[in-house]
Amino acid sequence: VDVGSHQWLCTIFRELLHGMNNCLEAVEKVGDHPDEMLVPTDAGPFDWAPFLIVLKGLHAIAMLYKGAMEDMLTMLESRCLALNVLIRQSRWQDDHFWLLENKFLLDFESKRRLVLAMLPEPQDDHDERHGIEVHRSQLLSESYEMLAFAEPDVLQGGISVQFATEEATGPGVLREWFSLICREIFNPQNALFLSCPNDRRRFFPNPASGVNPEHLTYFRFCGQVIALALMHRVQIDIMFALTFYKQLAGLPVSWGDIKDADPCLYESCRKVLEMDAEFIDSDALGLTFVSEMEELGIYKTVELCSGGKEISVNSKNRLLYVVLLVQHRFVTCVAEQLKFFAQGFSDLLVNANLQQFFHALEPEDFDLMLYGNDRNISVEDWKAHTEYHDYSSSDDQIVWFWQVVEGMTMEQRRRLLFFSTSVTHLPAEGFIGLSSKFHVHRAHTDISWLPTAHTCFYQLVLPPYPSLEVMHARLHAVTQRHIFEGFGFA
Repeated sequence: VDVGSHQWLCTIFRELLHGMNNCLEAVEKVGDHPDEMLVPTDAGPFDWAPFLIVLKGLHAIAMLYKGAMEDMLTMLESRCLALNVLIRQSRWQDDHFWLLENKFLLDFESKRRLVLAMLPEPQDDHDERHGIEVHRSQLLSESYEMLAFAEPDVLQGGISVQFATEEATGPGVLREWFSLICREIFNPQNALFLSCPNDRRRFFPNPASGVNPEHLTYFRFCGQVIALALMHRVQIDIMFALTFYKQLAGLPVSWGDIKDADPCLYESCRKVLEMDAEFIDSDALGLTFVSEMEELGIYKTVELCSGGKEISVNSKNRLLYVVLLVQHRFVTCVAEQLKFFAQGFSDLLVNANLQQFFHALEPEDFDLMLYGNDRNISVEDWKAHTEYHDYSSSDDQIVWFWQVVEGMTMEQRRRLLFFSTSVTHLPAEGFIGLSSKFHVHRAHTDISWLPTAHTCFYQLVLPPYPSLEVMHARLHAVTQRHIFEGFGFA
């Protein structure tokens, strides 16, 4: 075989592919419990291993030869565990977007790691970040003014936040700001977004957002905020409706996708499609190719196609009617809003575009990245990732603390967690996914005081209360809404 010929290169490819299979098999055998290697760590035995670089080269060669890509993907599918270990531990600063083209090989953590590489890392020095100072009473308008008109390269360094008249700064304040600003942005009273009727955590753009003359620049601001939250690894109380997500990913919206956003319209479409052909052909419904919508108390009628008012819906054209109706309600009517949101999100992306980011994920993956884990907060998991300072785990106060937490409702646990850390929801992997362990410090203060917190460092400062009853009263006091959201400690 001539060196440099296609046959020579194909032979080399096969030999390298076999060698990589052996390497990946060895990766799987490392340690007695290889599953433990799926947990993200700062360092690992394969952090500088060049396996992903070699695989990237093999992937490029595989596109040249018939059957080569199928052979490579078959091998990788059989070595998924090892592949995902390598992705977690790799420190090579190289794009691996080719892996996202074959996302069936990847688990959630690997996809998250790869797409977050499309966003820049915030500057370590907070003084080098874009500073924002806002009054709590003017949170939305002042945050908008300080972000919406900032240059993209400025925002790519990250942001730092301080509330006016308050001394606290740092990660805890930043997490609180994200929580509060997203609550304002997605408040239906501000007319930018609508919530899904059966899941008020999910949102999609409001077709009537034009009631605010600046609504399009606000949508760009919204896109910036969501990208910044992902960039800073902050979970927020927001998820996107499927219709919204699919458009960001560049995917078509079908009538089945609107079930969450508009369950009534979904049921109407389903009935039209399933209706007896003779009945719908009798024109008993009186449907024509128009869309009737109410916006701010005003009913509007829009033709779905040229001459739509004169075209009756029948058994032959009903699918087209449903397609055009859904397209108008959830795509055409919010096209400008989505365009500006996409521009804002794209301001933060590096070496990638919007559709690459969203298309690499499943909607459920994005939910976990943005919203976090909605499962119950496990007290055992919380305990396992807690350290004590001037306390020991056997001290009465610590025993009482966990007894009180154990007896709390899930909402009260969330409030205590937010009070102590400004974290609204845990990452997908639970407490281990937080940037720090939880810390309980002894407070050298009067036992009549309530607990305080340093949210930047995930610290709860707990006075040495004299009894379980006092501990119960004090902890439940800080889970009251007006207290847990308003302390301003960082």
